Amino acid sequence: MSGPWGAAGPALRGPRAGWLWAAAAALALGALLGAWRWAAGRSRRRRQARLQRVGTVSSLFVYPVKSCRGVAVPRAQVTPMGLQSGELRDRFWLVTKEDGHMVTARQEPRLVLVSVGCENGCLALSAPGMEPLRLPVRLPRQNPVRNCRLFGLDIQGRDCGDEVARWLTTFLNSEPYRLVHFEPSMVPRKSKDVIDLFRTTDEVAYPDCSPVLIISEASLDDLNTRLEKKVKIQNFRPNIFVTGCNAFEEDTWEEILIGSVEMKGTVCCARCILTTVNPDTGVLDRKEPLETLKSYRLCDPSERHIYKSSPLFGRYFAVDKTGTIQVGDPVYKMVQ
Repeated sequence: MSGPWGAAGPALRGPRAGWLWAAAAALALGALLGAWRWAAGRSRRRRQARLQRVGTVSSLFVYPVKSCRGVAVPRAQVTPMGLQSGELRDRFWLVTKEDGHMVTARQEPRLVLVSVGCENGCLALSAPGMEPLRLPVRLPRQNPVRNCRLFGLDIQGRDCGDEVARWLTTFLNSEPYRLVHFEPSMVPRKSKDVIDLFRTTDEVAYPDCSPVLIISEASLDDLNTRLEKKVKIQNFRPNIFVTGCNAFEEDTWEEILIGSVEMKGTVCCARCILTTVNPDTGVLDRKEPLETLKSYRLCDPSERHIYKSSPLFGRYFAVDKTGTIQVGDPVYKMVQ
């Protein structure tokens, strides 16, 4: 629109206009300087940090559909919301009831038998006794967006259609279920709304609460020395499996560097009956390894308000700097 009013109302003239423009410029400059100082301070702290090698990445896992079988990958992008390999993003798909409430292997343990892959832009699902199924990663816009509920928090997901809904319902022999996909335009959940120790900037789609979970091989070995029937790392569903450190040393890592990726430790992972689902048979045991973990991995009494009576196994990390990591990468602890 032309003329003295323009699109924003009457034009400002004279000293008042000059004062307002100067004030606006000063505010913008202040904001830029603040952001620059924050970034420079963070960069300076990073340069001043001493790197201490604490391990090596032995495996990387992405779990595209929450509670379904993980995909072992040789390398992965680490995004602010977790690991990504090609078009497979960690826990960006979710099985729900028709009313939108989440369904996991806690309720349907046979979900762990559903294998997930990606072929030519399609999510590929397979399971024992079922014909393989493909559905597009990028769903038609006419597919409805559903309101979902995870751990008392609302989040959206685009419905993946009736065919995959019937496929899942048939395999699980269950009430009708749906599959939804989190899209980049949707609003993620705040990790801090689940556990207060996360930062306001930490966000996830359908993981329980954190973008990244790390467990060490030594911690798994330590647990297995106490069990009659050994368990696999698949019982615990980490994203990054680390070798070359002591058992439960990962609990102490505050800031780590893998490749160019920087991550900040937040809280340990409180364990539930999901760990008792056999990843090879889909049978829920309800006892082991959970009971053994409870015998020696409960939190300090001062932290009971965080973890309650759940045993701890693995550590959650938030992402400070994104990048790519791969199997064989050294893991460094950043020591100030």
